[in-house]
Amino acid sequence: MTARKSPPLLLSRISMKRSLAGPLLGGTVASLTMRCPGADGPNEDSAAILPINSDCAVMAVADGVGGHRGGERASKLALKFLASSLEQASHEEAGVDGDWRGAILRGFEGANSAVLAEVPGAATTLAVIETDGRFVRPYHTGDSAILITGQRGRIRLRTIAHSPTGYAIESGMIDERDAMVHSDRHLVSNVIGSVEMRVEVGSQLELARRDTLVIASDGLFDNLTVDEISETVRAGQLTDAVDALAEAARAAMDAGAPDDLTIVAYRRG
Repeated sequence: MTARKSPPLLLSRISMKRSLAGPLLGGTVASLTMRCPGADGPNEDSAAILPINSDCAVMAVADGVGGHRGGERASKLALKFLASSLEQASHEEAGVDGDWRGAILRGFEGANSAVLAEVPGAATTLAVIETDGRFVRPYHTGDSAILITGQRGRIRLRTIAHSPTGYAIESGMIDERDAMVHSDRHLVSNVIGSVEMRVEVGSQLELARRDTLVIASDGLFDNLTVDEISETVRAGQLTDAVDALAEAARAAMDAGAPDDLTIVAYRRG
């Protein structure tokens, strides 16, 4: 097995004015996190970029719920257990064949047990991408979402939010704009920190060159439509695109749903 080439990047900060970027598996990754405008409490979002070895990496966004320090701690615990599970698998024979699904799922389960035991009453979402730079596989619990768009704006993947409004959008009962102002928009039906927690695992998808992948908390998807996100992030330098996406979401929050905002984006080279 090839040793890990670079240390993990963990994000959980009050605010970042500009996105951070760097190379990853032949492509580019950019990330940004911002506290809810006008909020006095901590940023309850966390994000991680976890290079496992020269052939694989995992990217994740967690959005803590429960208010104040409980949500912040829950989101950090989710990433801690995900990283720990991957680290353990990287030293075991199970990880040699490149199948990291078991380790990722154990990370979800470990995080769920830890949040239930250590932060009762709090919870967190968790959206994860496993990639070798060419193929990706999505995993998620909650309403932090994953989107993949082509260079010309074709939506190749959009995960369904585990929430009443998420299911309503998917079924065609309401559109995205109506969901943004719906009274139930903040309800989440599946979280880490619940005895009924489940993980939705998607099929493996091959990225085309210049495809852009976005993992983000609901601070993005509750304020911008999928088409608006795709149009903003699909072209140009990735850091500029992520900064523009954050600026558009923050502007929409003035009349929409103020929230913490975290974005991790990856573009295949």
